[in-house]
Parts: sequence; structure tokens; C-alpha cells
Amino acid sequence: MQVHHPFARANHHVAKMAMTTMAMRKAPTTRRTRRVRCAMPGKELPESYVDRPAAPKGRRRRAGVLLHPTSLPGEGGIGTVGAHARRFVDFLSSAGMSAWQMLPLVPPDTVYHSPYSGEDANCGNVMLIDLESLVGVGLLEAKEVDKALKQWNWQWKASKKADFEGAEKAKRPLLDKAARNLREGKGMEQLLEEYKAFRAREDISPWLEESALFAALKGREELKELFWWEWPEALRDRHPDALKQVREEEAEAIDQFVSLQFLFDMQWQDLKRYANEKGISLVGDMPIYVGGHSADVWANRGLWELREDGTPAQVSGVPPDAFSKTGQLWGSPLYHWPSHEEEGYKWWAQRLGRALQLYDELRIDHFRGFAGYWAVDADQETAMVGSWRAGPGKGMFDSLKEQLGDFNIIAEDLGVITQDVVDLREAIEAPGMAVLQFAWGGSADNPHLSHNHYENCVVYPATHDNETTVGWFKRIPSEEKGKVLAYLGTSGKDIAWDFIRASMSSVADLSIFLMQDVMRLDNSARMNTPGIAEGNWAWRMGNTKIWRKLERQAEELRRLAEITGRLPSN
Repeated sequence: MQVHHPFARANHHVAKMAMTTMAMRKAPTTRRTRRVRCAMPGKELPESYVDRPAAPKGRRRRAGVLLHPTSLPGEGGIGTVGAHARRFVDFLSSAGMSAWQMLPLVPPDTVYHSPYSGEDANCGNVMLIDLESLVGVGLLEAKEVDKALKQWNWQWKASKKADFEGAEKAKRPLLDKAARNLREGKGMEQLLEEYKAFRAREDISPWLEESALFAALKGREELKELFWWEWPEALRDRHPDALKQVREEEAEAIDQFVSLQFLFDMQWQDLKRYANEKGISLVGDMPIYVGGHSADVWANRGLWELREDGTPAQVSGVPPDAFSKTGQLWGSPLYHWPSHEEEGYKWWAQRLGRALQLYDELRIDHFRGFAGYWAVDADQETAMVGSWRAGPGKGMFDSLKEQLGDFNIIAEDLGVITQDVVDLREAIEAPGMAVLQFAWGGSADNPHLSHNHYENCVVYPATHDNETTVGWFKRIPSEEKGKVLAYLGTSGKDIAWDFIRASMSSVADLSIFLMQDVMRLDNSARMNTPGIAEGNWAWRMGNTKIWRKLERQAEELRRLAEITGRLPSN
């Protein structure tokens, strides 16, 4: 299902697989060059002459697993950042992995629960907060949490899928109580001081207070069903007196929102420290666009292509191609890049800076939009009529580097990629992506085939948008199956691990694979089917006994990481 409503929330995470199967960017032709030192012909060479050459500086081969925290096991409807998140880190460490990639941590949309269609660029999903950890710091009592989990688990065990609605109903009262207990500070003075310090931080307060105010307004009964540009003019246009009144009237709701964000950040930073101590890098994910109905757009109207009344003037999408006669209309408002440049890309520095507090590395979705993007008038019902426009290019990344220092991003460069996208990615030295499931269409120069990979690249057997490898292999035509088996030199009886082995054997610096493929699961475990809104994002690993069952896979992964030079010590 494409998003045709011109004012739809950000929902640009749609099918790229078909586009990628066909056409595709060429593998970059640039290669690193080394200075050659020449000795005088006939001169005796030193004993070190036969030493093994040193690996290039800054390069190391790594491997990791893609798993969203909601898919973790646990005593409830969705996974959390509690004990089982640490168990997953332990699994990665024992398996010789170096990276944990996940989907965006922002609050997902409340209808289809997509983490790519959230209404806030910087806030965390508070449903990931672990209740038992709140008991551990004295914000909740164990008996009240146990009671809630028992009611919750009854429904979850019947389906084995994530229960987002159930989680909201069961957890929200307890989270609200924990937030109130935090602010009262009884017996927890140190935690209260940490909360106050978090709220006052110069890198947190600007976006957090705006998000809290926006959430308080959204929660008002008379505004719940309206976009912000449909609000009364004083609120829509942010009249100072009107906002001051709201802050006074909604002080409790604003405080609750901020308190919950603090608790999310507290637990997430604890998990990040644990992962980093175990040698695991957290790899996040950032959609390039944000939803129009968001605090980000409402509070920074000049940075987007909006009309005077706040409605989007130009929206995002991609033009028609061989697989979509009408193109793909995503509906999120486009950036007004001259305004971003004029303010020195401060909004982007704030957004990226926050992301780098949560993650060690960051994949940016639809990276090609920084080089050139498709602009569609908001009144259009399809993406057929539009124009290509120049993105901010390298100047934006130079500015961000000046403000933030060095940072590690992965450029999602799937789809039909033009030369300017390749040039930009190479100019900022960001790794691109290759997906093995896309490798079997076209000829031998398909960039997703292993022999066309390059070092500064991340190779995936499949991404969260793909079928599982088992499910994919069952579906593809026999002719394509034959090509896969011939290329990999395998019988196909263990195709998920054939693909994991191929990705680990690639020259690409980083290999990432789905946890579903590690577990050899079919399409019943698929995370997302692009173009279909319902039924996604709900896969979970299993019950709390899954870790013992995964010990064999951890051993297999570690052996594979060792023989392909991807162990952390390499």
C-alpha cells in the first residue's frame, strides 16, 4: 500500500527491492593506492623483507546481527532493553560478533507500529523501558509489576507475536507511576538530580521540551484527531502567549513526558555501556525524512517546504520506474535546504548528535536524497509528476563534521543510484550497502554479487525489508535457484547459512545478517513487507529459553568469524 495522502506521516520506507534487483549502481571503480618504495637494484634486502604486510590502517573486518529490541524475548508483549537485551549482547560476544544493528528507536506510529513512521526525530520509544529494571532502582514495586505481566503474558503467549496494543495498556500506568515517583524523589535523591541534569542539558533540552509540548497538545481531546496545521491559529503558528498558557496548563503532562524520556535514556545508556564493554558496537538507523505531523516540523517551520498555513507544499517520493507506473508517493514534507544551509545545518547537527549519543554507528536511509531527491507537489495523488532537485551534498557533511567531529555512518544506497550519489558517498568515505538477495538478476556485473563487492561496504544476505533467506529461496524460480546454487557451490539444504557464509567471506569490511537467518527461519518470521502496512514489525525470537537453544549457532558463528578474519581480535 503506497501512501498517497499528501499530508501523511513519514512513511517512505517502501519497496526498494524490485528497483535494486534490476539496475543498479555500478561498483565504484576507485581503489586505494599505496606509495611504492624502491630499493637500488641488486642491493641486499633486510630480514624484514619477508614479513607479512601490515593491514591498512583503520580497516578491520567485522560481523554482526540485525535485530530490533522489540523482537527480543521477555515476560511481556514486546522486547525491552532489560535483561534479555544483555543476554543478546552476551550471545553476540560469544559468537565472535562486533555489531548489533537495529531499527529506529523513535516512538513508532500508533496504528501500524512502524519505527520508520514515527512522529519525533529524537525521542525514544518508552515502551522499550524495562519494568523490572525500574523495580531495581526503586521506582516500582515487584508485586505490581508481576501482576501486570501475568495479565499481559496470557494474551502474548497465544500468538507469539509482539503485542503493541497490549504493551501500551499494561505498561503505560506503571510507567506513569514510575515517572511520578521519580519526580517526587522519595529516597532517590541521586536519581532525581540525574533527571534534573538530563533535562537541563544544552544538547537535550531544546528538542526535548518542544517534543513534550507537542505531545501535550496532541493529547488534548479536541486536538487528537487533527494535524498541527489544523490546530487553532494561535497554537498552529506558535503565538508566545498561547504557548506559555499551554505550558502552565499542561505542566504535569509535559513533566511526565520528559521523565519518561529520561528513564528511557537511563536504561539505554546502561545497555550501550554494557555492549561497548563487551566489544559490541550499536548500529542505529535513521530515516532521512521526518513526519509532517511532528514537533520537529511544527517547531521549525522554516526548515521545510511548507505553505503559509503550515501544510506541506512539496513532498517526498520516487518517480515511476519499471516496477511502479505511478512512482512512490511517501508524503513527508521536503527539507528547504537553503534554510538549513543558512542556519549552518544546526537542526541536522542536533538530530545526528542525538543519534550518536544512542548509537556508535548509524545507517541513514535513502542516502541518495542528500545528492539529489524527487520533489512532488503536495496536491498530486501520485509521484508521476515531479522533478529532481539537488541535495545539500558534501557541504552539509563538512559542516556536521566541524560541529560534531568524526562520526560513522552507513549510506543506504540501494535502488537506482546515479553517479552523484556514488561520488558523495565516496567523498565522505561512508560505506555503502550490498544485499545478496539482490544479486541474481542481471549479468555478472551486478554490484550485489560477491565478486563485485568492495572493502568500504556493508554486505547483508537480507535486510529487515526482505524475506528471510529460507522464505526467499523457497519462492524464487527454479532457474534463479540454479544460479544461486552454482555460484555458491552448495546444495541449498542450509541456504540461510550459505548466505551468511557468503557474506562473511566477502571482501566487505562489515557483514550483517538477520537474526531470523541465524535461526534458519522461514517467512513466518519476516519483519516487514514493504508496500503493505498491516502485519509487520511483530516478529519475536521466542520465549526466555531461547538462549540455550542458540548456543550451537553461537559456536558456528564464532568459527565462521575466525576463518573469515572477522573475530574482534583481528
